[in-house]
Amino acid sequence: MKEHISATFAAYEPVHYKTFQGALEAFFEQECPQIGGFRTRQTLVNFIHSMVLKFFPETDHLRQGQTVWATVHKDEKGSYGKRIKDTALTPVVLTLVQDCDALERAHGKRLREIKKEATARLCREAFEQDGCLTETEIAVMLKLSQPTVGRYLREYEQENKTVLPRRGTIHDMGPTLTHKKIIIEKLFIEQKTVQQTVRETCHSYRAIERYITSFKQILLCYRKGMNIDEIAYSVRKTKNLVQEYLNIIEEYKDRCYILDKLANYEVKVETVIERTVRSMTY
Repeated sequence: MKEHISATFAAYEPVHYKTFQGALEAFFEQECPQIGGFRTRQTLVNFIHSMVLKFFPETDHLRQGQTVWATVHKDEKGSYGKRIKDTALTPVVLTLVQDCDALERAHGKRLREIKKEATARLCREAFEQDGCLTETEIAVMLKLSQPTVGRYLREYEQENKTVLPRRGTIHDMGPTLTHKKIIIEKLFIEQKTVQQTVRETCHSYRAIERYITSFKQILLCYRKGMNIDEIAYSVRKTKNLVQEYLNIIEEYKDRCYILDKLANYEVKVETVIERTVRSMTY
């Protein structure tokens, strides 16, 4: 019986290693013996195999016009000087060309509008799959310049009163304050709850709290007649950032909003009961 089992094992066991994992394990054993023993090699093999499956998924389900792209994970924390190789990445499936693009173009839709909608679509598709694209990545995919992509995204946000989930907004990177302005308007002017604003802007509670705190601090300093240097020193922000907030305040003045009310406005955190009642109402 044992001889039969041994013979069967000898015949079939090699087939088990005629795979990518088997070839990889043999490579480590022969070329990198310093790595360690069988268990260490097996752990590395399993990890590499899982990464291959993740970053090179089967493409049979991809539609015409779609592609696989590796980008930064939306939960990754950005910081000054952090290298991309130290940043967690995730693969996403993106639609570069929609089925309706050619037909819309045939009916006279401006190419500029199609490209603008494409930049917004790529941001949302990536975010829904736990990724967040940069403007440069979108520029590479759509064969546009990075400033053009940035302009399209800002126009789309302003026209639709929304914040697109790209790396500059999700990880609070870059100079633009468009998303901060939209968040402030949703809370102060439209008087939406924090939960609603979180959902509509793809921002965390902490980020929204930070924007609102900064806005109220700068508004308070402004109402006291402090100049930009004094405000920047007091709130520990750069002059450029303070100036962006001051531009928002001046715009609110021109729109006849009462600054005292904005300074005293408390951001509302919606309770579970209130959220349930609101959803039933709608």
